[in-house]
Amino acid sequence: MKENIVIIGGGAAGLEAAGQLIRLGYSPIIVEKEDHLGGHLAEWHCLFPDMTPASDIVGRLAGAVSDANIFTNTEILFINHLKDSYNVMLSNGVSIIARVILFTTGFRLFDAARKEEYGYGIYNQVITNSDLEHWFRTGDDDRIGSVPMEAVGFVHCVGSRDEKAGNAQCSKVCCITAVKQAIEMKKRFPDAMVYCFYMDLRMFGKKYEDFYISAQRDYGVRFIRGRVSEVSENIEGKVVVKAEDTLAGKPVRVTLDLLVLMAGMVCNPDSTKVASMIPLQTDSDGFLKSKDNILEITSSSRKGIFYAGACTGPKTVPETLAEARSAALDIHNFIESL
Repeated sequence: MKENIVIIGGGAAGLEAAGQLIRLGYSPIIVEKEDHLGGHLAEWHCLFPDMTPASDIVGRLAGAVSDANIFTNTEILFINHLKDSYNVMLSNGVSIIARVILFTTGFRLFDAARKEEYGYGIYNQVITNSDLEHWFRTGDDDRIGSVPMEAVGFVHCVGSRDEKAGNAQCSKVCCITAVKQAIEMKKRFPDAMVYCFYMDLRMFGKKYEDFYISAQRDYGVRFIRGRVSEVSENIEGKVVVKAEDTLAGKPVRVTLDLLVLMAGMVCNPDSTKVASMIPLQTDSDGFLKSKDNILEITSSSRKGIFYAGACTGPKTVPETLAEARSAALDIHNFIESL
């Protein structure tokens, strides 16, 4: 069908939606600001709870969009709202007239350096979940493996469920990501002690609870309920963590070779920047605001504007893919009704 459908973002949601639209007979146009497709998923090593290689998922998603028009290294310069369509001007000089725009602009990880008490950017052996995933994928990080790993710690909810950080919401995937990464570290350093410091564990997804139990039973990961109160560095360059074990009712002090901060999902500034051109509403958490949170999650209050994935809030990969499929069908029904 000769109908321009602009998809802003070439991550998991954008690729899955494009693949579904192609199956429905459309030729979607994907606009991706990076030089590659896959978004955050392309930077990940493997996915919970099955330890599926992320590259396999990206490869399957990208393979299904070979018939799409794809612009990488391209940004949205501006969008003009016309009478019954939108004029989308791209940074490569291409101008597109479209009746439908799908936002799949995703999220951004919280800047862990803002939580100065955890020492990211101050102490060499404090890294983020993203840094660790990069090392799993590439082996490229001098901070990991350059010294014997005798003890590793994970801090949950960094920049999530935190009023002071400006994000009161749960990021949904941090707990299970910490469990996954803790298991991966135990596989690589079997003799290391691995600790997870958490407020409470939110194991809501299919097989998540089994994964958590396996981390304790099969890999010996220790879970300590309580917020980390202080992070410092000793003379040997190791990280000293102080926390309160609220279950045991006593303070805890551990010395670690590596501390991993589970940075949460926050709204992507690129989403709100492009959304302001139309303009579109943002919610109280900064993410794009759906028409409602039950029946029309993939729709906006603007005619012809649709959403999928983490541009409207934190989501797992399966949720993102399901939402992308739903958005594709909603777009098809919208076009059929015109």
